[in-house]
Amino acid sequence: MIGEMIAKVRKDKGLTKTELARLTDVNIGHLTHIEKGERNPSHKTLKNICKALDIPYQQLMYTYDKEVTEEQEEYKFIDHISYNKVVAVNSINGFIDCPPSIPSSSMAIKMPDDSMESSFKKGEYIFLELNTLLNSNEIGLFSVNNKIYVRRFSNKKNRITLKADNKNYDSISIAENDEFYIIGKILSK
Repeated sequence: MIGEMIAKVRKDKGLTKTELARLTDVNIGHLTHIEKGERNPSHKTLKNICKALDIPYQQLMYTYDKEVTEEQEEYKFIDHISYNKVVAVNSINGFIDCPPSIPSSSMAIKMPDDSMESSFKKGEYIFLELNTLLNSNEIGLFSVNNKIYVRRFSNKKNRITLKADNKNYDSISIAENDEFYIIGKILSK
């Protein structure tokens, strides 16, 4: 998946492979293998690529060693990862212990409301893995038109819907013109 992300960002930035290879001092053949997913870049090479593309390194690092499923290909998961944005935190409460059962957690956030009441209580810490692939029925953290939601992801017939467990909340259907990003996957304890 990291190769697909590099290719997407490079194209979004209007760079050719030749230009990126020159900017990073990476052999164009090696860059081609990386973009095709045949090889993973070293961390040093990835940092150089991110610097040349003028994007944060960690955003692509989260996609390292991840494989995209057929379902994720169908809903164009790659198009919904924000590679040039980072999560903004309003307050810092300190550190909390990360359960050993979820070592891939990137951060913990407090559940902001009771929309996912059957899965998580309002004010409970939930653990997040950033820029992680989601399958239908998994819970994630999403940005929809600059509003943040914790919801259950649904992809049916290439129609993305974000569902609340609590029936008092409406589902959010993602329209083609919506600004929609998958921030990460909520991990269970």
